[in-house]
Amino acid sequence: MDHHLSPELEELRRTVEEFAHDVVAPKIGDFYERHEFPYEIVREMGRMGLFGLPFPEEYGGMGGDYLALGIALEELARVDSSIAITLEAGVSLGAMPVYRFGTEAQKQEWLPRLCSGELLGAFGLTEPDGGSDAGATRTTARLDPETDEWVINGTKCFITNSGTDITGLVTVTAVTGRTGDGRPLISSIIVPSGTPGFTVAAPYSKVGWNASDTRELSFADVRVPAANLLGEEGRGYAQFLRILDEGRIAISALATGLAQGCVDESVKYAKERHAFGRSIGGYQAIQFKIADMEMKAHTARLAWRDAASRLVSGEPFKKEAALAKLYSSTIAVDNARDATQIHGGYGFMNEYPVARMWRDSKILEIGEGTSEVQRMLIARELGLAG
Repeated sequence: MDHHLSPELEELRRTVEEFAHDVVAPKIGDFYERHEFPYEIVREMGRMGLFGLPFPEEYGGMGGDYLALGIALEELARVDSSIAITLEAGVSLGAMPVYRFGTEAQKQEWLPRLCSGELLGAFGLTEPDGGSDAGATRTTARLDPETDEWVINGTKCFITNSGTDITGLVTVTAVTGRTGDGRPLISSIIVPSGTPGFTVAAPYSKVGWNASDTRELSFADVRVPAANLLGEEGRGYAQFLRILDEGRIAISALATGLAQGCVDESVKYAKERHAFGRSIGGYQAIQFKIADMEMKAHTARLAWRDAASRLVSGEPFKKEAALAKLYSSTIAVDNARDATQIHGGYGFMNEYPVARMWRDSKILEIGEGTSEVQRMLIARELGLAG
């Protein structure tokens, strides 16, 4: 893997870096404190083409790939994770299922507006009693032969981008039948926002990611056309395993950005803060702590870019995606804790970005596959699982 970015990707990185520092940084703290979704910033991201980065131009995309998406996510997360997760979920979980598995009609209907940021998509997988056991889906969908409609009943939880004013669809996994030996057939179905019977709860009160949208969803005899089936019936679980493998690369890039942001803020603070007659950056204890933080962020970057390069080149990448996600999320928490310690009492004040980073870091070890799930996947790829 060449560690140099192409001129196009380096230009993208610089552009998103400038946007993050000039547009996001001055405003996001207020949105975060108010637990308010930053529509203005998201619209600007749409105009920049960020939501269309990994999609072909024929569907309104930018013609890039997951490496380009990861670079954008890392630069955004160096400043704020709420903005970064809005982009990650909108692309990896909202639009990508339609692109990977949708019919041409579904792609033409949804992708141009998802790529432009006019609409956001969401991914309805997790259930209140399921958690990491995504195969234990209880939401059901039966096909009504008289109306040729799916009738959906169930509940989903922790769903990002599901209740904003610009949310256009949620792709829902549901049991649509049983195999001969009684195993559930899980299928994916597109449910447009505003469909009767589809209820979006109030936003969760969260520890972090407070400027992103996360909600519980309920489906009570929700009817959508049979044509809203995404891919083949019974293939929904397999589809989303693929989507989650790809999404882990994106989350790893986001986690790397948060980890690097902790370095950035710690270096800045260590130069400005004086104690006992000199800047605290002059003390070896602080120097070594920040050096270790930089080492971890650098290694995480190599891990997610390696996984992304494998994905883009068509090579197997499941293990590398799990490795990247596991490592980057772990060191994001480590760096956030160390950055808070370096800042002392100021690190506990919300006006300092590291306080926000500390609150935002923990979910990275849980969302899109817990650290325990990543270890299970890695062990399985090594031939250790039964």
